[in-house]
Amino acid sequence: MGHLNLPPSKRNPRQWKLLDIVSAFFFALVLLFFLLVFTPLGDSLAASGRQALLLSTSDPKQRHRLVELLELGHHHQPIEACPADSVDHMPCEDPRRNSQLSREMNFYRERHCPLPDETPLCLIPPPLGYKIPIWHSNMPHNKIADRKGHQGWMKEEGPYFIFPGGGTMFPDGAASYIEKLGQYIPITGGTLRTALDMGCGVASFGGSMLKEGILTLSFAPRDSHKAQIQFVLERGIPAFVLMLGTRRLPFPAFAFDLIHCSRCLIPFTAYNATYFVEVDRLLRPGGYLVISGPPVQWPKQDKEWTDLQAVARALCYELIAVDGNTAIWKKPDGDSCLPNQNEFGLELCDGSNDPSNAWYFKLKKCVTKTSSVNGEYAIRTIPKWPDRLTTAPSRAVVMKNGIDLFEADTRRWARRVAYYKNTLNVKLGTPAIRNVMDMNAFFGGFAAALKSDPVWVMNVVPARKPLTLDVIYDRGLIGVYHDWCEPFSTYPRTYDLIHVAGIESLIKLPGSSKSRCNLVDLMVEIDRMLRPEGTVVIRDSPEVIAKVARIAHAVRWSATINDKEPESHGRENILVATKTFWQLTSSSS
Repeated sequence: MGHLNLPPSKRNPRQWKLLDIVSAFFFALVLLFFLLVFTPLGDSLAASGRQALLLSTSDPKQRHRLVELLELGHHHQPIEACPADSVDHMPCEDPRRNSQLSREMNFYRERHCPLPDETPLCLIPPPLGYKIPIWHSNMPHNKIADRKGHQGWMKEEGPYFIFPGGGTMFPDGAASYIEKLGQYIPITGGTLRTALDMGCGVASFGGSMLKEGILTLSFAPRDSHKAQIQFVLERGIPAFVLMLGTRRLPFPAFAFDLIHCSRCLIPFTAYNATYFVEVDRLLRPGGYLVISGPPVQWPKQDKEWTDLQAVARALCYELIAVDGNTAIWKKPDGDSCLPNQNEFGLELCDGSNDPSNAWYFKLKKCVTKTSSVNGEYAIRTIPKWPDRLTTAPSRAVVMKNGIDLFEADTRRWARRVAYYKNTLNVKLGTPAIRNVMDMNAFFGGFAAALKSDPVWVMNVVPARKPLTLDVIYDRGLIGVYHDWCEPFSTYPRTYDLIHVAGIESLIKLPGSSKSRCNLVDLMVEIDRMLRPEGTVVIRDSPEVIAKVARIAHAVRWSATINDKEPESHGRENILVATKTFWQLTSSSS
């Protein structure tokens, strides 16, 4: 029998319904295909899918697989941009994360880093309207200008910020304030070179001290004013995000010739004077401590002022002057006069204490003995600046044949920097480069070779390598300890040039081929710190540089691989890269 052909009016209504559903589904698929292939919607959805993959932290295996693909060069798309609200993101100083922590001794304002698997794998975008010079759009934070403009910190004028050079304790300008200090302290003449400014505001003090040849490292926590350290770095002044809380500050013992606090509001005598003891650890014998503002002759703070003087006396500090609300002390050249009777229960540290161990090291309540560190490093026993830059410090003997290593390192970096400038055309010595970081500084030879350039260098000594940062400070340079398996304590886009020799050694276990972290995360962090159109110089073995070049493409750098300088021995290539200036599109923000 053949099929019975019924007229349309006689067909089963249920059959009609099924045919309609199938037909509608088919046409919907065709329409979706055309939308995905021939309209921007397809690109947008694809980007969203990649973004979900890159930002996913719920599946560590997926993240590890993506890192592996990026290192092998098998992931051909660039790493996606982070969301628009992450333009100022600092992973280890995230207020949303840290606000849940204890307030005791400001623990919640110290570094607290997420685990790598909890960190989104994306590139921090610049703010909307970002321009290469310092413009208001680069850091659209007006709180300091609004709250502190009358004190001369900074003012907004159209698209610019201007910095009159004032501060809370010197609204008439830092220059006149420093001139007053010069009546009691040898500001000029090269006796003093390294200074630490605690709670620095926008670093009017540090900026003015640069004119006197004194290199001041300014620090402050991530604060309610928003981004004061970011403003400092945009000005080209050395600065670092840091909080004096429960841990030692990441500097070696006896590093600074001068320590300054202008209304920094650090409770120096609290917790049995623990914070004053930490300042004492950092201050070079014969160095100077300046505290301006509370509690120095401050209304309703008589007890705090009395206690502060008592702590200083217990450590045999000489009170040189009290000028208004500014007090100036000189630290003794030799060992503290402890042990003696004092109301704070201060005692000398025993022989087990390494005073230069300062990476995630809890504050000690004992006083560091000058004699616990070998060498001559007191003020006036070391050469004046600039002679101290090239004179081998006695603390270089921390390593076997340290003096010979120091002198060879100085010669090596003089050759290498000349090669960078003359052959690789790195823009050192030009207005394009001011803020420089050396991620693996050793004795600071790279920074020393830049002595005639208008730059400053943050010398980073990896915390798992020999602790040579004291040598760097003895030379009259500055720097910090850091572990490069964690993000650095700075705002995004704060360095013009970042240099690293031996990048793979930063992620390896000492004396082992096993990695503690990966190059992808490290290079994403370098990208976060680097200013758009900034320069990266990386030197390592050809195999490592080839891997670095693959990742450089993924982080949107324009890179070239170069031969090492002819005089250098060993197998090395040099990658020179420029961070491209890209901005979020409306669809990605």
